[in-house]
Amino acid sequence: MDKLRDPEIRSVLIEQLILEHSNSTETLIINEMSVSQGISRVDVAVLNGIMQGYEIKSESDKLVRLPLQVNEYNKVFERMTIVTADNYLEDVRKIVPTWWGIIKVSNKKGMATLKTVKKGRRNPSLDSLALAQLLWRDEAIKLLKQRGLEKGVLSKPKREIYKRIADSIKAEELKLEVNQFLKTRKGWRGQLLP
Repeated sequence: MDKLRDPEIRSVLIEQLILEHSNSTETLIINEMSVSQGISRVDVAVLNGIMQGYEIKSESDKLVRLPLQVNEYNKVFERMTIVTADNYLEDVRKIVPTWWGIIKVSNKKGMATLKTVKKGRRNPSLDSLALAQLLWRDEAIKLLKQRGLEKGVLSKPKREIYKRIADSIKAEELKLEVNQFLKTRKGWRGQLLP
C-alpha cells in the first residue's frame, strides 16, 4: 500500500478543522504560516481566541528538522499538535514537549484517518519578540501608535520596531494583539476562510 503523503493528510486535517470550527465566525485557518521571520513554517495554523499550530509528519517525512521546528513553534503558538504516522509516534513523543497534542494518522484503504492520541495543553511560555515578528511592519507600527510607544522607532529597521514591542508589551497581552492583527490581515497566502 502506498505511503500517505503530506497533501492527503493535510486535506483531511483541514476538512476536520473546518468542521470543528464551522460555528465560529471568528476562526481563520491558514495553510502554511511562517514563524520566526521565515525560519520555520507550520503546516496549518488556526487563529481564533488562541493561536494553534499543526505540524504534519507523514510516513514519507524525516524527523531531522523537527527539533528546530519545535523550538520555533514553542515561541508563538499557545497550543501545538503534531499529526504523525504510526511509525514515528514513539520518536515524536521523545522530541515534542509534554504540552503538545498528538494526532495519529493511519492509512485506511488509501485514505488518511486521524485519531487523537494525546490532547494538548496550553503553552507555558511564549516569546514576546517572536510574537512581535509575526506582524508586518505596518501592523507593528500601528500597534506601537495605538499604545503611544512609537516615538523614536518609526524610521528604524524592523528589528528595532519588534524589539520595542517585545520590551513594552507583556507576552500575555501581545498574543491577543497579534492574534487580532493576523485574523484581520488581508493577503494571506493559502488562506482558508471560515
